[in-house]
Amino acid sequence: VQLQASGGGLVQAGGSLRLSCTPSGRPSSSYAMGWFRQTPGREREFVAAISRSGDSTYYVDSVKGRFTISRDNAKNTVYLQMNSLKPEDTAVYYCAADYTLRLNNDYRRVNYWGQGTLVTVSS
Repeated sequence: VQLQASGGGLVQAGGSLRLSCTPSGRPSSSYAMGWFRQTPGREREFVAAISRSGDSTYYVDSVKGRFTISRDNAKNTVYLQMNSLKPEDTAVYYCAADYTLRLNNDYRRVNYWGQGTLVTVSS
């Protein structure tokens, strides 16, 4: 499966962005979907994930209450709504897909990745 991510950009602290991810090749409902992020010199870190049905969601503590992951299987798209953005949220965000994704999923165990979209939050 190939993942196409979009929606990154430059925003001021306190602002919002919405990332989108659309898989091709198979319906998005075939996969658990998630978002990871990476900054220079650091390992890719788990941000959020959602189960295939959308019934279960998982968030890293640093984004709880600010970010919301959702999916619209009819539109074959997964979203990451990011509110109250902070400068420390600045990173390249990667869409991920696998048969299962869990809280703090190790990025090395993820099978499918999108190309990354840059989010920059200015102070």
